[in-house]
Amino acid sequence: MFDPTEIDHRFARWGAFAALLVGFGMTMAALINSMPGVWYLPRIGPFPAEYLRASILVASISVVLLSLGFYRLALERRPGLFVLALVADIFLLVTAVVVSWVFAVVNLEIQESLFFFEPVHAWVTMAGAILLIVLCWRVWGLPLALFGALMLLYYFFGQYLPWIFKIIPMSFVDNFSEDLWFNLNKGVLGQIFEIVIYTVFPFIIFGALLEATGVGESLIRAAFAATRRTRGGPAHAAVLASSLFGTMSGVPVANVVGTGVLTIPLIKRRGFSPTFAGGVEATASTGGQIVPPIMGSAALVMADQLQMSYLVIITAALIPAGLYYLSLFFTVTFEARRMEISVDESEIDRLRITRGDITNLVILAGAIAVIISTLLYGLSASAAGVFAVFYMVPTCFMSPIIRQQPTRVLLGLAKGGTQFARLAIAIGVVGIVLAALSSTGLPIRIAGAIDMVMGQSLLLALMVTGVAAIIFGMGMPTLPAYLTIILIIGPTLTKLGMDLLVAHMFVFYFGVSSAITPPVAIAAYAAASIAGAGALRTAAAALRIGAAIFLVPFIFAYYPELLLVEEAGGTDVVALLSIGVRLLVAIWLLTSSFSRYDGTALTWIEIVVRIALTVAVLIVDPVIHWPAFVIGVAVIAYNNFVAKRRVAAA
Repeated sequence: MFDPTEIDHRFARWGAFAALLVGFGMTMAALINSMPGVWYLPRIGPFPAEYLRASILVASISVVLLSLGFYRLALERRPGLFVLALVADIFLLVTAVVVSWVFAVVNLEIQESLFFFEPVHAWVTMAGAILLIVLCWRVWGLPLALFGALMLLYYFFGQYLPWIFKIIPMSFVDNFSEDLWFNLNKGVLGQIFEIVIYTVFPFIIFGALLEATGVGESLIRAAFAATRRTRGGPAHAAVLASSLFGTMSGVPVANVVGTGVLTIPLIKRRGFSPTFAGGVEATASTGGQIVPPIMGSAALVMADQLQMSYLVIITAALIPAGLYYLSLFFTVTFEARRMEISVDESEIDRLRITRGDITNLVILAGAIAVIISTLLYGLSASAAGVFAVFYMVPTCFMSPIIRQQPTRVLLGLAKGGTQFARLAIAIGVVGIVLAALSSTGLPIRIAGAIDMVMGQSLLLALMVTGVAAIIFGMGMPTLPAYLTIILIIGPTLTKLGMDLLVAHMFVFYFGVSSAITPPVAIAAYAAASIAGAGALRTAAAALRIGAAIFLVPFIFAYYPELLLVEEAGGTDVVALLSIGVRLLVAIWLLTSSFSRYDGTALTWIEIVVRIALTVAVLIVDPVIHWPAFVIGVAVIAYNNFVAKRRVAAA
C-alpha cells in the first residue's frame, strides 16, 4: 500500500496526502456515477458528460502533480531547482483547469446552438495535448508519450509525407479543435475516456481494496500450499499465484513487484537459476491480464467497443488462458526434471496457510461470485464493479490486517483514485493517437496496403499484425496498446473475414505479450532486478518460457470454436474435442522443445522435429494433423520410455 508517511521530504509528504484526498473524492464520484438503480438503490448518476469528464481530468492531473510532480524530482535530485519545478507544476495545474473548463463550456454551447471555432480554441487544444504528453512522459515513461507526440506531428505535417502516409491538410482552427478536444465522441475526452470512467474505474477501486486486505500474499501462500509436493514447488506456485493476482492488477510490472518479491527468492532457493526464476515470474505476471474474470481493464473496454456483454468476453478468454498457463506448468516441470530438482520436505511443513489467509480467500471468492452473479443477472460490467466494491467495504473487516489497521480501507479507496489518475493520463494520450488516426484515415490505408501486398493470405496478415502489436505495445500499458493497435490493424483482419471478437482477442494477446518481448520487456526487466539476474538474459528466458503466448492467438484464429461463444463463429463440440486433444500434444511438444528436455536431454534435431510436429498438429487439414498427432504421441512415449529404462538401469 502507498503510505505517505514513508516519504522523507516533508513537502512531498504533504503533497502525497493531498493526492490521497483528491483520489478519495474521485473514488466516491466514480462510484456514485456508475451505481445502477436496481432493487432499493437510487440512481444518482450518470453525471452530465461535459462536467464529469472535465472534472475527472482536472482531478487526475492534480493527483499526478501532487504525487509525482516535477517538484518531487527536484527534491530528490536537484534541490536547488525546487522553486522553479514547483512553479512549473502550478502552471501545469492552472493549464489543466483552464482547458478543462473551456471544454465543458464549449460543448454546452455546441449542444444549444450553431458554434464556430476560433483560434483561441485551437490553442486551448494544443495546450491540453502538450500537457497530457508531458505528464504521460512523467508517469509512464517515454514510449507512449513519444508516440502521442509523433501522432500529433503527423496530424499537422502528414500532408508532406509520401505513399499511404500522405494526408489532406488539416485546419488548425476547425479540424484540430473538433478532432482532438471539443468532441464528446472522439478525441482526448471522447467516449473512450467516459468508458474508462464508467466501467474501468470501479474495478480499479475493487483491486485497491483487495490489495489493502492482503489478499495478494494470501494467494501466494495458498498457491505454495497447493503446489508444495510438485518438483517445481515455488515456480509452480508463482505461476498459479501470479495468474490470480494479475487478473486483478492488470499491470504486469505491478504484478511482478507484488508477487515476485516473495516468489522469486523461493524459486531460487529450490535450485532454479536466477534467470529462470525471473523469467517464470515475468511470464506468469504478464499472463494475468488474459485470465478471467477481471483481465485488467482492457477486457472491459473491449466489451464496450464490441457492444458485447462482458460475460461473453470472459467466457471467450477461458480456454486460451488455460492453454497458456498449462504451457507454463509444463515448462517448469521439464526444467525441474532436467535439473533433477526434487521435492523439499522441509518446505512442505513450513509453507502452510494461516486462518487469516483462509479468511482472505473466502473474501476473494465472495467478491468474484458477486461479479459473476451480477453479470448473469443481466447488469452491466460497471454495475458488477460497483457491487464488488460495495461487497468489499464491509466484508474486508473480516481480514486480520484490516481489523488491526481499519484505516487501510480508507487508504484503499483513496489509492483506487490515485491509480485511476495515472491511467487517465495514459488514456488522454491514447485519445490524441486515436483522434489523429481516425481523422487522417491512416488505418484504412494501411489495411489497403497490406491487402495489396499480401493478397488474401490470413496467415501473413496475422503475422504482420502480431509483430505490429508487439512493436506498438512495447513500454506501453496494455489498455493504450490494445486500443491503438486494434484501430490500426483491426480493419485488415476483419476485411479477411475474421470475426470482430476473434480479431480483438488476437490483438489483445499480442499487446499483452509485448511485456516479455525484448528489447523493451518491462515485466522481465522488473523481475530481473528482483532476481539479481541480467535484464536481457531474463527477457530471453521469459521469451522461451512464455513462447505459447505467441502461439495461442494463432490457434483460436483458425479454431474460433475455442472461444466458446456464438460471437466468435459458434461452437462445435466434436471439433472442440478434436482440437483439445491435439492441443495437449502440441503444447507438450512445444514446451519440451524450448526446455530442451523430455525425460532425456533433447538434441537439436529432436528439437526441430518437435517444433515441426507442433505446427503440423495444429494445421487445419486432417490429412496432415492426425498423422502428425500420432507421430507426436509416439515421440513423447519413446522419450519417456527411454528415460524410465535409464532410471531402472541406474
